[in-house]
Amino acid sequence: MSTDDSLEALYRETILDHNRSPRNRGQLPDATATVGLLNPTCGDQIRLDVKVVDQRVVDIRFTGHGCAISMASASMMTEAVKGKTVEEALGLARDFKRFLTGERPQHDLGELEALSGVSRYPSRVKCATLAHNALEQALSGSPPNPAGDA
Repeated sequence: MSTDDSLEALYRETILDHNRSPRNRGQLPDATATVGLLNPTCGDQIRLDVKVVDQRVVDIRFTGHGCAISMASASMMTEAVKGKTVEEALGLARDFKRFLTGERPQHDLGELEALSGVSRYPSRVKCATLAHNALEQALSGSPPNPAGDA
């Protein structure tokens, strides 16, 4: 087995693990922002609840349904941004979306890099970025940049 095959298997297992046992799943009753988004292409749906205190994401949860990529991406994203400043969280979301279009990430994406293979399937990029679009909207108070919907 080549290194590329091993890495792809590890990435696949990471995605399946987050899909089977999503982190930060559920509603957040004291959220400071709540955003619901739908991917009309495949029917993935997400509701993202974010609690921001002193410009820091102190808690974040999601609910919804969709494919393994969509749900795993939401799980990984919530883990990645919890505790970050609003600016850092927005930067990570934008960087992840650029990463899926072939650009080199400026931030450490952590487990989100497991979704790198999604870039080969343009219709799946929308699945992987749904939670990130919701995060951008929740933290900026405005819809995400349409160009970022990829």
